[in-house]
Amino acid sequence: MQRIRLRYTKRGRLRFTSHRDFQRAFERALRRAEVPMAYSAGFTPHPKVSYANAAPTGTGSEAEYLEIALTEHRDPDKLRELLDESLPDGLDITDAVEARTSGLADRLTASVWELRLDGVEAGDAEAAVSAFLAAETVEVKRKTKNGIRTFDARGAVAGLQAGRPQSDRPEQGPCAILRLVVRHVTPAVRPDDVLSGLRAVADLAPPVPAAVTRLAQGLFDEESGTVTDPLAPDREAVLAAPSMAAGTAPATAPEGPAA
Repeated sequence: MQRIRLRYTKRGRLRFTSHRDFQRAFERALRRAEVPMAYSAGFTPHPKVSYANAAPTGTGSEAEYLEIALTEHRDPDKLRELLDESLPDGLDITDAVEARTSGLADRLTASVWELRLDGVEAGDAEAAVSAFLAAETVEVKRKTKNGIRTFDARGAVAGLQAGRPQSDRPEQGPCAILRLVVRHVTPAVRPDDVLSGLRAVADLAPPVPAAVTRLAQGLFDEESGTVTDPLAPDREAVLAAPSMAAGTAPATAPEGPAA
C-alpha cells in the first residue's frame, strides 16, 4: 500500500464550502481520476482518506492537508495533476509527496492566518494589537452546542502584527491587514476569537466581516517564530532513499581469474 500526502487550497467563493462538501467533491475527483484507492473493511467500505485539521467554513486557506492510501503505486506529481484537473477552480491540489514518515497530524501544531479588515485604519489596528499583546489573558466567549464557553484567547497567540495591504491597486477606503500566528491548543483558538479579543481590549470592531485566509500550518519553531512545512520530512526522506539504498547495497566478491 502506498500513502500520498496532499496539500490543497480553498480559494474565492469555495471558502464557503463546508468540510463535508469538500469530502464529497474530493471523493468524486478520486473516481474521475481513476485513482486506485484502498478501501476500509466492513459493510460500508469507504476510501481511505485522512483529513487533518480542516479550516472552518467561510475561511480561505492555502494550506490544507490530507493523506490517501493506494493499492497501486502512482507518481505523486502526476497524481496531483489528475486530481487538480478533477476538482473545481478554488479547490486546488498544490503539492503531493509520498508519505515516508509517520504523524502528519502531529506536525500541524500552529497556523499562520491573514485577516483583512476593510473599513479599519491601520493605526487603529496597530494600537489594538499592542493592547492585546500586552495583556496576560484575554477572555472571550464562544457559543457552542453545550452553551456559552469562556476561555483565554491570548495564550495561544504566538505572533500578531498589523499593517497595510501590499497591493498596487488603490484601496477603496481604509483597510488593515493582521498577520496572526496561533498555536493549536484545546480549546482551539480561531481567528474570530482573536477578533473578539481585540474588541474586548481595544474596542476594535470592523464594520464588515473580516476576510480570513490560512497561509500556512505546520510545526511551530520557537526560536524563529515561524511555522515550518509539514511535508518537508517526507520530501527529505524521498530524496535520501536512493543514496541510502546505494550505501547499503550488498558487496560482491571479486571475480577470480578466468579459467
